[in-house]
Amino acid sequence: MMKQPIRVLHFADVHIGMENYGTTDPETGVSSRVFDFLARMDEMIDYARDGDVDLVVFAGDAFRSRSPNPTYQREFAARIRRLSQLAPTVLLAGNHDIPMNAAKASTVEIYQTLDVPGVWVAEAYEARRLETKRGPVIIGAAPYPIRARLLEAGSTRGMSIAEQDEALARALHERLEALRDRADELAEAAWPRLLCGHFSVAGALWGSERGVMLGRDVVADLEALADPAWDYVALGHIHRHQNLTAGRADAPPVVYAGSLERIDFGEEKDSKGFCWVELARGGTRWEFVEAPARKLLTLSVDARALDNPTGEALAEMKRHDLEGVVLRLVIKLTPESETQLNDSVIVRELKRAGVFHIAGISKDVDRRSRTRLGVSPEGLTALELLERYFAGRDVEAERREELLRLAREIVAGE
Repeated sequence: MMKQPIRVLHFADVHIGMENYGTTDPETGVSSRVFDFLARMDEMIDYARDGDVDLVVFAGDAFRSRSPNPTYQREFAARIRRLSQLAPTVLLAGNHDIPMNAAKASTVEIYQTLDVPGVWVAEAYEARRLETKRGPVIIGAAPYPIRARLLEAGSTRGMSIAEQDEALARALHERLEALRDRADELAEAAWPRLLCGHFSVAGALWGSERGVMLGRDVVADLEALADPAWDYVALGHIHRHQNLTAGRADAPPVVYAGSLERIDFGEEKDSKGFCWVELARGGTRWEFVEAPARKLLTLSVDARALDNPTGEALAEMKRHDLEGVVLRLVIKLTPESETQLNDSVIVRELKRAGVFHIAGISKDVDRRSRTRLGVSPEGLTALELLERYFAGRDVEAERREELLRLAREIVAGE
C-alpha cells in the first residue's frame, strides 16, 4: 500500500507589529493594520485545519521588531498554540527574531523554555526526525545566518569586504551540506525530507521585480539548496513569493512562501499567502494559496493641462472600487493648476468611498519654468536639490518618490 504524502503548511514573514497605513484602535490600543496580519494567520489556520495538516513549518520572522510588545507576543502565541494542536510545528528563527547580542533570547525562544508541546524552536543548524500522523519526515533547519556567528571570531581579520563575503558564503554552504549529510544519516529510503531556511538566495527577486538588495546579507548559492537529497525547500526572508527552481526536473521546489500581508507599496502588486505542500520522497507536489491581503493602490492623475484638477482626481477615483483600500494618490500639476486643487474635497470623497487609509496625496508640480528663471540653489537642502534634479530630469513621479524616500532614510541614518 502506497503511503499518503505528508501535508505541510509552509508560511513565513508574518511581521506582526507592522503599523504602516493604519490607525490606533481606541479600545485595544492596537493598530488597525496589525489586525490585518492577525486575520491572515487566522485564515491560514482555518485552511490548515480543513486540509487536515500533518506538519507546520514557519520559516522565520514572527514580528516586526526583535523586542515585540506583550500584546503582539500574546496574539502570535495564541495562533501558534492553535497550529501546534493541529500538527507538529517548526518555528525557525529569522533575522527579525534573533537579537544581535548572542546572550539575549530570541522572540520565539519562550516556546522552547516552556517546552510547549508539539513545537520545535529551530535556532541552530540541525536536522531532526519528526513524527506526523501520516508518517515520519526529516527536517533540516537553517536559521538566519548571523555574520558574527557564522565564522570564528577574528577569522576574517585583514580580509577585504569581497573576501569576507566569499568566506561567509562558503561557511553557509558548508553548513547546508552538513545538514544534507545528517538528513541522509537519519532517513530511511522512503522518508521525505524538507529543508527550512531563512536567508537570501542568489537570483531571488525582492519586492516589485527588483534584484535582491539586502545590504550585507549572507547570500546562499541556489545549487546548495537545489539538491535532490531534499524533497522541498521551505524558505523565508524574501517577501515576494517565488519558486527558484521552477521548470527544473533535476531539483526539488525551492520556494519562498512570501509574506502573509503587504508591508508597503513596494509590494503593491505582489500576491500574498502561504504554501500547501504534499510532501513525498521523490514526488512532492505543492501550491501557493493566495490570501485576501489588504489592497494597496496607487492612482496617478495628470492634471497639468486641466482647469479643474480636483474634478479630474474625483473622476479617476470613481473608476475604481476603493472600499477597504490603502490609497496613494499622485497628482501631476503645474504651478497654476496647483492653486485650483481642493485637497479637502478629495479627502472627503475618499472617506465616502470607504478607503481604509489615505497613505498620501502627492502633488507632483512641474516647476521647470521656474528652474529656467535661475533660482539660486544656495539656500536649498541636499534633499531639495535632489528633488529638483529629479524634476529637471523628468523622473516619473512614483519612481521619484521612492528615490527620495530612500535618500531621506540615508540622510537620517548618518
